Amino acid sequence: MSIALDRPLALRRSFAASGVAVPTAALFLLLALIAAVHPSLFAGDPLAADPLHVLEAPSAAHWFGTDQLGRDVFDRVVHGARHSLLIGAGATSIAVTAGLLLGLLAGLAHKYADEALSRFFDALSAFPLLLLALLFVAVAGPGTAGLVIAIGIATMPTYARVVRTQTFVVRQAAYVTHAVAFGDSRLRLVLRHVLPNVLGPVPVLAVIGLGEAILAAAGLSFLGMGPQPPSPEWGAMLSEGRGYLSVAWWTTVLPGVVVTLTVISLTVAGRRLQRRFEGRLG
Repeated sequence: MSIALDRPLALRRSFAASGVAVPTAALFLLLALIAAVHPSLFAGDPLAADPLHVLEAPSAAHWFGTDQLGRDVFDRVVHGARHSLLIGAGATSIAVTAGLLLGLLAGLAHKYADEALSRFFDALSAFPLLLLALLFVAVAGPGTAGLVIAIGIATMPTYARVVRTQTFVVRQAAYVTHAVAFGDSRLRLVLRHVLPNVLGPVPVLAVIGLGEAILAAAGLSFLGMGPQPPSPEWGAMLSEGRGYLSVAWWTTVLPGVVVTLTVISLTVAGRRLQRRFEGRLG
């Protein structure tokens, strides 16, 4: 009886999850398409100023209104998608690569090396993401390259910890023990047996981490540490529009809504992939 009652509940939850996942996935795929192709196919020139149409409210002519220089906010948001997604993807790639290498090293190294690397991960994790990234940007200097590297280093410990734990589990597996007994070299052992079996959760973490990287990039750009004006980057747009919030809310609120929806879409997609990976979703 309880199984019969639980099944409709599980189905309703599955449909509810799908109802959220489908539009969020569609939003991210649209943004990814804009970034992969050229934003000019979807919007006009983001730098084109029109002094005769300054701070105009959203209308049929300007869907998101215009900013203090008469630039179309919708055009800038669309072009900003490419900037923000590429920054987030670059930072996530650095974090995944560095985390994978250091996590494998920690999981396969001797006790003292593992302890040293673990304390290094702990030290980085002790700082909030935005604060740690801000520290690295302050050292490297503002700009897109420094922003990507800073966020990549700041988010690296998350991946390193997971890979280290997975490596500990895999190195004790029977197939690894047999490979050692048959005389496989250490490099062959890592590439053929360890690495493929520790990669499972990494793509799931990377999807969620991409959203965090985009949010961190927007925050740092808002503080003036990322791409500089007139670049149509989402965080820079928020920073430029904050001075006009009382008279032209759309210059800040609408780009902020796009940032929020993008991060939510990636988080929902990542959580759903995580449930599938753990075998809790059909």
